[in-house]
Amino acid sequence: MLLSALQRRLLRDALAGRLLAACFGSGVDSTAMLVALKLAGLRPDVITFADLRAEKPTTLDHLERMNQVLLGWGWPNITICRKATLPGTGYSDLYGNCMANETLPSLAFGLKSCSIKWKQQPQDQVIKGVRSGPNSCEPHPIWLEAGRRGERIVKLIGYDCGRADMRRSRNLPETDADFDYSYPLQILGWDRAACIHVITETLGAGMVPTKSACFFCPASKIWELYWLAAHHPELLERALLLERNALTGRHSRFSEVEFGASWEELVRSADRFPSSSTTVGLGRSFAWNQWARVNRVIDESFRVRRGAADRARFLALADQMRRDGNALDARTAA
Repeated sequence: MLLSALQRRLLRDALAGRLLAACFGSGVDSTAMLVALKLAGLRPDVITFADLRAEKPTTLDHLERMNQVLLGWGWPNITICRKATLPGTGYSDLYGNCMANETLPSLAFGLKSCSIKWKQQPQDQVIKGVRSGPNSCEPHPIWLEAGRRGERIVKLIGYDCGRADMRRSRNLPETDADFDYSYPLQILGWDRAACIHVITETLGAGMVPTKSACFFCPASKIWELYWLAAHHPELLERALLLERNALTGRHSRFSEVEFGASWEELVRSADRFPSSSTTVGLGRSFAWNQWARVNRVIDESFRVRRGAADRARFLALADQMRRDGNALDARTAA
């Protein structure tokens, strides 16, 4: 019994008969959320995915595999939502935005504007429609139907019952000017381990996805950086370039006089890099470039080491550091 009678009733009492817009992140929680809806006999009217053009290839692969699952269920395909920029902007994605402005993603400064601008707004625009500009589009049928009925759309968010997600959802409003919000996994009482179990039992262990995040996400943990070095060294190199571009660019806070050495010299040493009183880098309290240098992930030219022994070491370290609740627990690191 993956969904008890009580859980099914709670979910249906909250959502049955409502117009449902599921926000799909192509990670463990949002995948488990769709499974839970299916088990409860609920079908979303639209499923949206915000493509920042910065996801790991495995995340996009999972999205395509989930589309095949949805086809078998008779559900709508996942709608890809992308923010379009003006032709003269000079960039078309978050990575290009950061490179052009010589800065880090806002999350590195404890802010959320990158998520709002590049993820939330594009999904809202696809549903509500946009009259003019590079993101212009007609309203989705669900928006028109909501207007016809005089009802509000419920946006379904895949926050689980883990401490981090409970903390995030606690401070979010239940409604705004356009949508109501619901967190099905929290209604069910599922944490990350329960989500992994349900995906494994219903779709198979091979359908447990990797963590969905930008390859340069400041919230990445050390094991994820080792995983990235092993599986996608070219993406780690791009992330390191973005960080170097920000830390040494026109907004750099690193003064050679103040710190007693150049940035290049600082990243070579494990004990000389500035403290977290300065925004240090993509890791907020540590710079990815310094971590990569000190731990022999990259060479003197900031190239990720690609030897067989290096890759084996990266995989072993990622596996060793990964703990219960992380997205790859149900699978090997190979």
